[in-house]
Amino acid sequence: MKFTRGNLFIRKQIDLDKIHDSKQGLEKNLSAFSLSMMGVGAIVGSGIFILPGILAAQYTGPGVMFSFLLAAVVCSLAALCYSEFSSTIPLAGSAYTYIYSIFGELLAWVLGWALISEYLFAVSSVAVSWSAYFQNILAGFGLKLPTFLSAAIGTSSVHGALFNLPAFIIVLVIAFLLTGGVTESSRVNNVMVLIKIAVIALFVIVGAFYIKPANWHPFLPFGVNGVVSGAAVAFYAYIGFDAVSTASEEVKNPQRDMPIGIIASLLITTVLYTVLSTVLTGVVHYTKLGVDDPVAFALNLMHQNWVAGIVSVGAVVGMTTVLLVMSYGGTRLLFAISRDGLLPANLHKLNRKSHVPVINTWIFGVIAAVFAAIIPLDKIAELVNIGTLFAFAMVSLGVIFLRKDPVLGHVEKSFKVPFYPVLPLASFFACLYLMTRLRRFTWIAFLIWLVIGLVVYFTYGYHHSIARETQTED
Repeated sequence: MKFTRGNLFIRKQIDLDKIHDSKQGLEKNLSAFSLSMMGVGAIVGSGIFILPGILAAQYTGPGVMFSFLLAAVVCSLAALCYSEFSSTIPLAGSAYTYIYSIFGELLAWVLGWALISEYLFAVSSVAVSWSAYFQNILAGFGLKLPTFLSAAIGTSSVHGALFNLPAFIIVLVIAFLLTGGVTESSRVNNVMVLIKIAVIALFVIVGAFYIKPANWHPFLPFGVNGVVSGAAVAFYAYIGFDAVSTASEEVKNPQRDMPIGIIASLLITTVLYTVLSTVLTGVVHYTKLGVDDPVAFALNLMHQNWVAGIVSVGAVVGMTTVLLVMSYGGTRLLFAISRDGLLPANLHKLNRKSHVPVINTWIFGVIAAVFAAIIPLDKIAELVNIGTLFAFAMVSLGVIFLRKDPVLGHVEKSFKVPFYPVLPLASFFACLYLMTRLRRFTWIAFLIWLVIGLVVYFTYGYHHSIARETQTED
């Protein structure tokens, strides 16, 4: 079969009648509340206990909340675009499915492949952080793992490490939980998210009594440029809200609930990040916050060791919700790509009882677990941001073409991006700008990953594409 421009960019045909048929595909059990909790669970994890201190010490000073707000603005613009797409095409696959229906197969594959890296590496990196906090809690009870099982080989701070056993196990536990069904998983997530919010509120309330206004001077020691650079790093804190849109096919009323879940989760998390950052820099001078555990460090300075213990537990719970939601997002992305024929069919086979792609879930879980166990954290985290920004940029641009589509453009939507086309274009260029602020190594790694993806596509996906087979039959 010849590769031509036309068949490389064949578009996915959306059957609007099948979308609303609850008897087909994934089971519809999620509500707007579950989606909001899913978004908060994905966004607020280890980052809220670590990132504010690093940003304040290295990029922004006490004005760290501006970096979070700037990153949130970019995310909110993308969130508006995701909301319009999700209310128009409530199918699993998120950005991959949206782009497939608008720009065609090749660009959808490139985007989907980039998102696979986002989910895999996000799960792996959070699992490594989870392992570190979990081992700190064990140490509090006088328990300690053998050094060779405590971290990945090459971890600079742990000499003699070979395999990160806790990180490996927690990812597999999450995979097992997900195979039980989306309803059970969302209930566990909801409980853990509420615990996490309570722990953050506890730190803010206690810390408010120890704020010293002198610690906020100078407010922007690194200038505006530091705030912008900090926003590119802070963006890592917000990745994951797009995982909410991967749940479109399992939502009871997706046209109404998807926009609510996406936007509500972003608003809640922005408030949490900015308030915690403000209190943290008020309690401790920014020059002292360049530590691995700035929140615990601040609590120790306040001599609130009992709160520090609770926060450590909250950090573990918080990271568990991130693992749950990001693993869920990755498995639903693989489900959507496989259903389109671009990956092997077993990846979208549903379990009869739980209506969950069990094979896909275990494959994703095992790969992520191995990455977490054998690759140091600083190497894992490199690909996460750039894949997400690329997806956000494409979805933002896609909204403009969605409105002009002869079929999808006339579908009744419960949500439309305001100030069209200004906001979608602003989101597109903002994402591209933040991509330029990422390190050279990240770009090189990203391009290598995309080349591997193109090899997979042209050797397998192109020849098994359902969209292409359907076109041939017609």
